[in-house]
Amino acid sequence: MTNLNTKILDHIVHLTPPGSVEETSKQFRELGFTVIPGGTHTDGLTANALVVLADGVYLELISFTHPVSYYPPGSSGRQARESHAWASMSPGWIDFAFLGNGLLTGPNRVSDIINDRAKKEGSGVEYDPEIPGGRERPDGKVLKWVITSPGSGVRETLPFFCGDVTPREWRVPSNPTSNIEHPSTAQGISYLLVLTSPGTFSSLTRQLTTVIGTPALSSRNTEAIWQLEAVHKTKGPKFILRISETEREVNFVQEVGTGIFEVAFSTEGKEGNVTTPYGRIAWIPA
Repeated sequence: MTNLNTKILDHIVHLTPPGSVEETSKQFRELGFTVIPGGTHTDGLTANALVVLADGVYLELISFTHPVSYYPPGSSGRQARESHAWASMSPGWIDFAFLGNGLLTGPNRVSDIINDRAKKEGSGVEYDPEIPGGRERPDGKVLKWVITSPGSGVRETLPFFCGDVTPREWRVPSNPTSNIEHPSTAQGISYLLVLTSPGTFSSLTRQLTTVIGTPALSSRNTEAIWQLEAVHKTKGPKFILRISETEREVNFVQEVGTGIFEVAFSTEGKEGNVTTPYGRIAWIPA
């Protein structure tokens, strides 16, 4: 079994209400991001737009194409919509993906590698077998990839993996260079802040260490920090897991559970905090 790098941040998912991709794209442009069209996923249930950063990470601005009520009761479409991994998620930063290797079968699948680590470390992590995925771009180009997801109940707390079958550049178009030039001067991801409760912090720290494949840079009773990589940056973003502290953070965990509270972007001097209609952003001067 190969020694796969499982700490490359691929993308971060931002969910908004059904049919709102165009509206969300406008809101992110107003925040200072260049937004490019994505397309509709193979299952027809979701559509997206993209914010591609110079470090190779991108934001997926996603929404369901229709509300549940659009599909007739008892239909296969209704069943697929209701059973979707993000069907019950509240809008905002809902998920994040690491880069996979695109293998659907064989001994070197991401799921096999991580599950083997988990058995040796006793962390309790278990990833489901790989499934194929894809979408069609507005220009008609068909993209294919392989998804590796953690078992039920931890999809929003541990990363899933997205490994390309077709070239990654098709999925994450960094050319022309105007795609990665943003009025906000955002260059890449500085950190991802995930909040959790005291009761889950220790076990989640162990599980994340298994998935990332390296120990935390620093770890104390309330916070653990890992160094991730980006596709175009070996020393990439920090991944911060922390027990909620402020009233706002405590309310977030009570309402959402463990999840992404804030995404920080490295910039050319811009600093401060802003919010999307559903999520929190920090600007960090590089």
